[in-house]
Amino acid sequence: MRLSDKITFMFTGIIQAVGQIEQIESVGDDVRLDIAAGSLDLGDMQIGDSIAASGACLTVTAFDERSFRVHVSKETLSCTVGLDTKKPVNLEKALRLADRLGGHLVSGHVDGVGRVVRFEPAGDCVLLSIRAPHALSRYIAAKGSIAVDGVSLTVNTVEHDTFSINLIPHTLENTTLKSLASGHHVNLEVDQIARYVERMTLWESENQGQSENQGEFKNKEQNNND
Repeated sequence: MRLSDKITFMFTGIIQAVGQIEQIESVGDDVRLDIAAGSLDLGDMQIGDSIAASGACLTVTAFDERSFRVHVSKETLSCTVGLDTKKPVNLEKALRLADRLGGHLVSGHVDGVGRVVRFEPAGDCVLLSIRAPHALSRYIAAKGSIAVDGVSLTVNTVEHDTFSINLIPHTLENTTLKSLASGHHVNLEVDQIARYVERMTLWESENQGQSENQGEFKNKEQNNND
């Protein structure tokens, strides 16, 4: 068996099927969900596999030929939307190392919940505008990537905390986004590259003096060796 057949990591934001939350059972502050997989192939599924449901990475605890079960923690419920209601969900199995990356790298860790402020036809497409939490807006850039309910999308414009996206017919037909309307809430995950850029910039600022001192020490050490 190849290593790439066993190791899984991340998601792509390319939705593989639309499932349906059929059963919700409270387990203390958590919930247990039974999700009908729709057209998703469960032939290679195993207990412990990761699967994204509308953008949230969940762990499979049981499954049969047409559905699977996941346990959703209180923490996940507190920072997501749509996992405590019997409704359709976007599904994607975790990316394998040998798989093609068709969208962008998505962790399945939802960063926040946005609010739809515009959902209007634009020819064959739909113009979708979402107001993001203020703390997330700095990570959203025009022509950058963002995951909305697990769907990898390209940002068209950004104005303050609101960004717009053009949904093409294929995306509308194959995801739950076709059911959105103004006032609905969606799970958001920003592009990880933006977070790393911010962290590197912050690190440079915090360690600028230390880096300069290390440079001076190395120069002195080199001169002594010479």
